[in-house]
Amino acid sequence: MESGRRKTLVPSLLFLLILIISLSNQSLILNATIITKCHFPAIFNFGDSNSDTGGLSAAFGQAPPPNGETFFHRPAARYSDGRLLIDFIAQRVGLAYLGAYLDALGSNFTAGANFATGGSTIRPQNTSRHQSGLSPFSLNVQSYQFNDFHLRTQIIRKADGVFKELLPKTEAFSHGLYTFDIGQNDLTGGLLLNLSIDQVKASVPDILGQFKTVVKDVYDKEGGRSFWIHNTGPIGCLPYVLEHLPIRAGQMDINGCANPFNELAQFFNRRLKELVGQLRKELPEAAITYVDIYKARYALISQASKYGFDHPLRACCGYGGKYNYNTHIGCGGKVENKGKEILVGKSCEDPSVKIIWDGIHYTEAANKWVFDRIVNGSFSDPSVPLQMACHRK
Repeated sequence: MESGRRKTLVPSLLFLLILIISLSNQSLILNATIITKCHFPAIFNFGDSNSDTGGLSAAFGQAPPPNGETFFHRPAARYSDGRLLIDFIAQRVGLAYLGAYLDALGSNFTAGANFATGGSTIRPQNTSRHQSGLSPFSLNVQSYQFNDFHLRTQIIRKADGVFKELLPKTEAFSHGLYTFDIGQNDLTGGLLLNLSIDQVKASVPDILGQFKTVVKDVYDKEGGRSFWIHNTGPIGCLPYVLEHLPIRAGQMDINGCANPFNELAQFFNRRLKELVGQLRKELPEAAITYVDIYKARYALISQASKYGFDHPLRACCGYGGKYNYNTHIGCGGKVENKGKEILVGKSCEDPSVKIIWDGIHYTEAANKWVFDRIVNGSFSDPSVPLQMACHRK
């Protein structure tokens, strides 16, 4: 009797052991899947001058020297002395720097395409670039350009001509990383057109409604699944805002930034984060990372000396005034001084210790500092590193 019981127990125990091992292996496979780095065959970027690698220059004329001097050693169609956040993002995932969609000369789009242009807004503008300084290439236009880019890529690849070697592969559109860095100009543009802060706040739901439409189009129509979305930075710390807009002494924070404008940026960012939460529910297969660029940039500005930077609110490439910024004489312009013509920007001998490049944009050193903080997910929701951004939480 005892022997029969043992014979019955042995197969049962063996089955249980096999089941446990099987489940353990499945768990290991699942964990391996979760921790595997993403392979992004391309990046498709939408944005403004903070991520423009040549759109505005192609449309309206090249960014002049000394732009590009630090890294590229020549103007490189970027409004900085060197690389932007999008350049560091591309580099980290093993891709070439993105070519601008609008740049017809010498562009190679195998690593994706950049639809960002300086001065772009989310919401279409009803003013000319001459009137407001804002770009006609708003986010919806960038979306149209992307749709056309995707369609024409398919047509050219089927034709099997020489140009297919300069375009992303078919799978790049579903497996690529879609990055967004836009919204700053919707806020500052409204303020500079004499709207009150409350009026700009009232426009935020419409602004974000149009942002949502574009993200959903990328998901529904183009097959995009991985999204990396930057919020907007501390606009109240930028010289062009501090010089242009009226601020009372009591409205400045301890770092010299204008509280009302930074609070406006934070208001926008809270609503953007709420929208990202909605998009996660409505786009069940999407992996959406919300990146707190505001927090990272303000951390740098408020602790500049700790990290080896000086005069955090003073433009590196500029001319005159408290912030070394003049709205009429931009970086790369020329001014006469004691009968001599001087290139604006010569005064900035060491951009590596400056945060603000030209009063509006950031130096390569500041961009690199911010990138190093956001790349590991420390400033993201969910807290996933860049190279894991294809995985849903």
